[in-house]
Amino acid sequence: MQMAESAAGEVEAEQEELRRGLSHRQIQLIAIGGAIGVGLFLGSGKAISEAGPAVLLCYLGVGAVIFLMMRALGEMAVEQPVAGSFAAYAEQFVGRWAGFATGWTYWLMWTVTVMAEITAVGIYTQFFFPEVAQWIPPAASVVVLMGANLATVRLFGETEFWFALVKIVAIISFIVVGLAVLVFGLGSLSEQAALSNLWSHGGFFPEGAGGMLAALQIVTFAFIGVELIGVTAGETRNPRRELPSAINRVAWRILLFYVGAITVVLALIPWNQVSTTTSPFVIAWDSVGIGVAAGILNGVVLTAALSSSNSGIFASARMLFSLAERDEAPHGFHTLSRAHVPARGVLVTRAVLALGVLLNAVAPERAFTYITSVATVGILWVWGMIAFAHLRFRAERAARGAPPGRFPMPGYPWTNYAVIAYLGLVAVLLAVTPDQRIALAAGATWAILLFAGWTARSRRGAEP
Repeated sequence: MQMAESAAGEVEAEQEELRRGLSHRQIQLIAIGGAIGVGLFLGSGKAISEAGPAVLLCYLGVGAVIFLMMRALGEMAVEQPVAGSFAAYAEQFVGRWAGFATGWTYWLMWTVTVMAEITAVGIYTQFFFPEVAQWIPPAASVVVLMGANLATVRLFGETEFWFALVKIVAIISFIVVGLAVLVFGLGSLSEQAALSNLWSHGGFFPEGAGGMLAALQIVTFAFIGVELIGVTAGETRNPRRELPSAINRVAWRILLFYVGAITVVLALIPWNQVSTTTSPFVIAWDSVGIGVAAGILNGVVLTAALSSSNSGIFASARMLFSLAERDEAPHGFHTLSRAHVPARGVLVTRAVLALGVLLNAVAPERAFTYITSVATVGILWVWGMIAFAHLRFRAERAARGAPPGRFPMPGYPWTNYAVIAYLGLVAVLLAVTPDQRIALAAGATWAILLFAGWTARSRRGAEP
């Protein structure tokens, strides 16, 4: 009888543990694939229209900030590889309220980000089927992605690996073809394609410093997803080996996939001919005169949006699992399916995504701007909390005489302060930009809801 009870207990415990089923190659591709989505393929058009060629400096500067934030996360994740990642670190090193706020904000941020991605799915689909209403493809994609996230984590990792590989191959192919046009004069665009397009249409800074500042919000949004490396720590086979390798490679990948690809776009077509509603990558290939290739690339960016949505649902469900594990969400979210995935977290995320479908139905022309602004407010808190929690993490180790972690953040503590200062700047820019001001109103509303939730939790007798 005792043996049976023991066996049942082992089964129950196993059901409450996420499986470490993600391999080295899957982690490497998820690390960069999560950040290659609508922010780069579609959002870059809006950023270019705001800043002109100077947007390249925005991507370089923000990329440097993001790399430093990732090193802060990496040092903590290597020492403590847990599913809750930065929410767990916020709770341990800042306070339980910080873990509660960070976990729920990250869930909301990714849910809203997936809304932006499925909005892009609707926009991209109209390239092929202009008569289809913009809300129909997002609705269909939500149904498909739910199935992918209810499978095993190993299958998710394999699916996301190939999704990411398609995106990477497409961007590299785009850069190679663009360079061939510039160097050898191939295609119908050869007469106007030139590096001089970077400074011939109003100069390198056609919109001045104000344009660069205006572009920072959408550029910052483009990097949402790199922190997924931390979320995968709880399901990575060898996190202390895999995480440093994945994080260190983020820097040159950012340089290639963001700065390199957008440089080619700006050289192929003048910045003032870039559309804010069509991917500049598609426009560039279409302008080269390779119509079929433009259609293929549009299919690729459609795949990229679906891929990032897939990663976002994965991240939001895991964060709900972690919150429930710490008694900061209903305990039902800590129950795993037979496939060892937090199915209830996936399903509740699906319900919230219905709002994104509704927004595409009632305000299709402004849905993308509204959604990305709200998502940016959420990520500002999460990334800022990572940098701040790392400060407390190092202080705690120093207080007990321990050395820095095995994967130390360079430039500590000044680099932490630089990350936090930049995120504060973006928050100010959101406040003074009319179209994006709604995001701060949404953020204030969310803060009130978080306060109410934390108060209710404390009244249940939980430790404050």
